[in-house]
Amino acid sequence: MPSQTITEKILAAHCGRDHVTPGEFVNVELDLLVGNDITAPIAIEQFRHIGAERVFDRDRIVLVPDHSTPNKDINSAQQCLAMRTFAREQQLSAYFEVGRMGIEHALVPEQGLVTAGDCVIGADSHTCTYGALGAFATGVGSTDLAAAMATGETWLRVPETIKFIFRGERQPWVGGKDLILYTIGRIGVSGALYQAMEFTGEAIRALPMADRLTMCNMAIEAGGKNGIIEPDDITRAYLDGRAQRSGRFFSSDEDAGYAAVHEFDCGKIEPQVAFPFLPENARPISGVGEVRIDQAVIGSCTNGRLEDLRVAAHVLRGRKAHPNVRLLVIPATQQVYREAMREGLIDIFLEAEAAVSTPTCGPCLGGHMGVLAEGERAIATTNRNFVGRMGHPQSEVYLSNPAVAAASAVLGRIGSPVELGVEPPAAE
Repeated sequence: MPSQTITEKILAAHCGRDHVTPGEFVNVELDLLVGNDITAPIAIEQFRHIGAERVFDRDRIVLVPDHSTPNKDINSAQQCLAMRTFAREQQLSAYFEVGRMGIEHALVPEQGLVTAGDCVIGADSHTCTYGALGAFATGVGSTDLAAAMATGETWLRVPETIKFIFRGERQPWVGGKDLILYTIGRIGVSGALYQAMEFTGEAIRALPMADRLTMCNMAIEAGGKNGIIEPDDITRAYLDGRAQRSGRFFSSDEDAGYAAVHEFDCGKIEPQVAFPFLPENARPISGVGEVRIDQAVIGSCTNGRLEDLRVAAHVLRGRKAHPNVRLLVIPATQQVYREAMREGLIDIFLEAEAAVSTPTCGPCLGGHMGVLAEGERAIATTNRNFVGRMGHPQSEVYLSNPAVAAASAVLGRIGSPVELGVEPPAAE
């Protein structure tokens, strides 16, 4: 049998084949489907349009109102009503209402709804997050989601794979966000167009799960079809007691074929800041210069997990946000919010004069809870900084890790925790 990558093996297993070849079209059976309050209402409309009456499996479809919730206006309320009504009608077991929800791509792994070896689609481009668990996960359009809700299957072209090998040890304050921003800075926002991005090397194997989720989350920012990391003991520890189904630990063959291989020395990678208006405009923190900010956002499906909040709180402890900066902290899920309260992190944020929000995508897409005015600048732990992404077309968004975002909130300009004399937290 021909040698295969992990992505090819997962797709082969889900179309009843021994192997698949990059470039061929396949029909795959799905383990999980995901939709939110922006994309699911369109899928529901199309589901009914094709004459479907019942979903293929009420336990395999996840609907999460997270983008414009709690409802910011009448239109968003109508969107959520459509999704809520459908979930009740179809008796979906994985519908997460406001107050019991979270940002979908943080919530789905947290709740154990996805596991290693799964094949997942979601009507949101950042569905690729779940590749951190050793799953194939990719975003699709709402019409594809509609068809899959009826059939439990979808079609796709098997992607070629690019291997990214990260050597050595990470520098202080460097996390998964910095590794992926550095990668996108090297290959560009179209550098992995419709290709699988496989992350490996000793630095990845030492990377905590939260950072792996961050890296795979942003594979789409390089045009990737999916991001993926071979599951290992860290994956197993995360899934044990959490995953609702048994997983399959696939791995790439040593002699598998790759479209390209990139090797990076982590010892040379500083914390990164992506300048407007593309994630590929990544610069090391030492090369940022004087960039004043009006707002700092810590949260999103990219960096709103408990580990991210711990890092931000470590930097903010005993400090206050700059008088000219609005600091927003958005825990990614209710569980993250509650644990942050137990650990005293929320008190640290409030002492720093931050506004702490219920889980929502909110400002990431310029929806609500932090929209920028003309000429304003924000540093954010989110994933995109396109023109008008967080508000006015003449506003600017700079992307960073939580430590840099927190330090910048205190400094009033983009800067490093080192400038505040903060030592990195001790490794757990």
